[in-house]
Formats: sequence, C-alpha cells, structure tokens
Amino acid sequence: MGNHINLVKLSVGTESIDDLQTWQRHRSQQVTDGQYYHVTRMWPKRDAELLDGGSIYWVIKGVIQCRQRITALREIVGQDGIRRCGLVLAPDVIRTASVPKKAFQGWRYLAPADAPRDLTGAQAHEDALPPDLQKALAAIGVL
Repeated sequence: MGNHINLVKLSVGTESIDDLQTWQRHRSQQVTDGQYYHVTRMWPKRDAELLDGGSIYWVIKGVIQCRQRITALREIVGQDGIRRCGLVLAPDVIRTASVPKKAFQGWRYLAPADAPRDLTGAQAHEDALPPDLQKALAAIGVL
C-alpha cells in the first residue's frame, strides 16, 4: 500500500455494525460473484489511490465505527441509463476507534492521517457499545 486515499460514507438506516454486515451478506441485491458492492452516484476521481489500499469508513448513527477495504470499482448502469460507481468491498468489516461525524451527503475523501485507528486484539472482538453511548464517549475523547 503506497499512496492511498480512503472514503467516508454514512450507512443510512444502519443501527449497528452487525446490521451493516447482515444487510451486505443477506438482504442486499448488490452482490456479484459473491462480492458486495456499494453503488454511489459519483465516480471517484482519485480511483487509482482508492485501489492502492484504500477503505470506506462507515458512519453508523453519527459515529465512524468500522471500515472495509475497497477492492475494485465497477461500472454500474442503472435502468435509467445513468453510469454509477460500484465500490466492490472486501467481506471483512474491521472495527475502528469511534469518531463522531456529522451528517453529510454522498461520500468524502478521508486522508490516512485523519482515519480512525483499527481496533486490535480483544477490543476488536468485544461487543460494541450502544451507538448513542459510543457517540457521547467519542465526543469527550474517551473512545
């Protein structure tokens, strides 16, 4: 991984990391060859940097809680004929330190230096705190 960039995106309607995983594995129709892809309206201009080790950081209930590595970008043309970007994501969802993030539209680039650290060891396997508690603790710098 050399010069990569990440994305940050709201996971709208998701209540937890488990909810995100359930949606991707069992309920979404956005699966090709066993791989989940997330469709975005805009094609990232920095696509080469995304594919050089970049991840999408998911904001759940106002808090960045996890990430998934972006493995490919796939052109998706909707029934309306509009070209969109399918972000093909690695199946592993990696929990991160909780960082509050205000709502925004679409996705944003996230520099590696600004990305939350991955949780490791026992932290990565502990049950997640309720989202409202995570948000409150992250806001005061405890998480």
